[in-house]
Amino acid sequence: MDATTSGTPTIQYHNIPDQSGTAIAAASIPTFPRQVRHCFGDSSPGEFPLAANPSIVLHVLTACNLDPRDLAKLEATCSFFRRPANFTPDYELSISELAALDICQKRAIFKPMTDEECQNLKRKCGGSWKLALRFLLAGEACCRREKSQAIAGPAHSIAVTSTGVVYSFGSNTSGQLGHGTMEEEWQPQQIRSLQGIRIIQAAAGAGRTMLVSDAGRVYAFGKDSFGEAEFGVQGTKLVATPQLIESLRDIFVVQTAIGNFFTAVLSREGRVYTFSWGKDRKLGHQTEQNDVEPQPLLGALEDVPIVQIAAGYCYLLCLACQPSGMSVYSVGCGLGGKLGHGSRMDEKHPRLIEQFRLLNLQPMVVATGAWHAAVVARDGRVCTWGWGRYGCLGHGNEECESVPKVVEALIKVKAVHVATGDYTTFVLSEDGDVYSFGCGESASLGHNTAAEGQGNRHANVLSPELVKSLKQVKEKVVQISLTNSIHWNAHTFALTESGKLYAFGAGDKGQLGVELMNNQTERVNPERVDIDL
Repeated sequence: MDATTSGTPTIQYHNIPDQSGTAIAAASIPTFPRQVRHCFGDSSPGEFPLAANPSIVLHVLTACNLDPRDLAKLEATCSFFRRPANFTPDYELSISELAALDICQKRAIFKPMTDEECQNLKRKCGGSWKLALRFLLAGEACCRREKSQAIAGPAHSIAVTSTGVVYSFGSNTSGQLGHGTMEEEWQPQQIRSLQGIRIIQAAAGAGRTMLVSDAGRVYAFGKDSFGEAEFGVQGTKLVATPQLIESLRDIFVVQTAIGNFFTAVLSREGRVYTFSWGKDRKLGHQTEQNDVEPQPLLGALEDVPIVQIAAGYCYLLCLACQPSGMSVYSVGCGLGGKLGHGSRMDEKHPRLIEQFRLLNLQPMVVATGAWHAAVVARDGRVCTWGWGRYGCLGHGNEECESVPKVVEALIKVKAVHVATGDYTTFVLSEDGDVYSFGCGESASLGHNTAAEGQGNRHANVLSPELVKSLKQVKEKVVQISLTNSIHWNAHTFALTESGKLYAFGAGDKGQLGVELMNNQTERVNPERVDIDL
């Protein structure tokens, strides 16, 4: 039964072409002439005047989780989005600014902030809620904050589910698995003492693990030191269950990074703090190896909001988010040119890496290996620099690069993530393809060429190669993690979009989370770990 025979009048919209024939044309409801849409309108029938329905527009913008750049474009193209919306909490804010604020308030680290803290964050980011939102989103994208993640540490591994539950497995000589024992685990085991605490980020170092909760608290276990070297010193206290770091109680932490000889943390407001390895002011402040008090990393970073930190062998990279764009600062040991300033000199204070401006490149993700570093740009380009041993820079040779250099072999690949280890590098593309290059030891690059009759499966790779073995899992890979240590055989994790975890590389301590048979010490092909993240 159609609308006419049922007695219901036919409704005709002026924006929809008339395709119903003479039956509708004969209806008694008058038609209105087509009019050009514009933001304010004149209340003509059939138009949707945005000015009369700002609350609906605000709801749509917020529900769509628009990118801050899109919100800025709306303001640039239409005065409706620039004018004060007369809504609480600030009647002077535009619709676009209110939408940005509403989206900020959805972020876990923003929710508990006081009004004063929120305003301070807005000021530090450049005085706009759109810029504050860009800061928050950039941090989430870099570190998979509030998302599932896997960490391939030195001989032990950490896995965090999307709900913040933590599993650990592998070597446990220092209690770094957090189960209250010193026994190895060859299968993922939940850390029961963390029940009721949601973890949003994890870091693993040699014999040490650190976890960050959604409340900004940091828990540590394993070696009870922030600054000792890989194998530590005799007499070091061992902690076998997660313990709250009391000296960080007054700092809302969103990320930790464990380097050699020092530890760094990043606060919600974008300030960097370090522990240890500051003797002789190597990190811009004076500390001792056993120092348990966090020291702010100031100098050039004093008023610069940082969204990600990455720690390598005696050096630190900081990804900054400023109104003028994204940038990278480095500090510490300059061996091999890994600080990116065109020399091999140490830097006692954070220094801006100028090369990215010359390349017209906006860094979005940073990664530090032991002796080399990498960046993914907004346009998908990948840059590497530092010590090029085994081809870990991907430039087709083993030469050092003292400033960031674009990996030309990946110029047709739009990268979204990069991970670095001890002379190894992995790049993840937008469509989920994975490329790797560098040292082939422990089969951690994932190139099983020996099985194809093409030679040594441990061969070094000087230029990026597609990891074909990961194509066989038939799922999009969203995260890659590999061991970043100079003293341990490496292993690699690949996390898929559906939460499946695959592992390959060295597994002699149980760090792969899978059983090895017949005296095997490694897995050449990715194998599914029995855990859903």
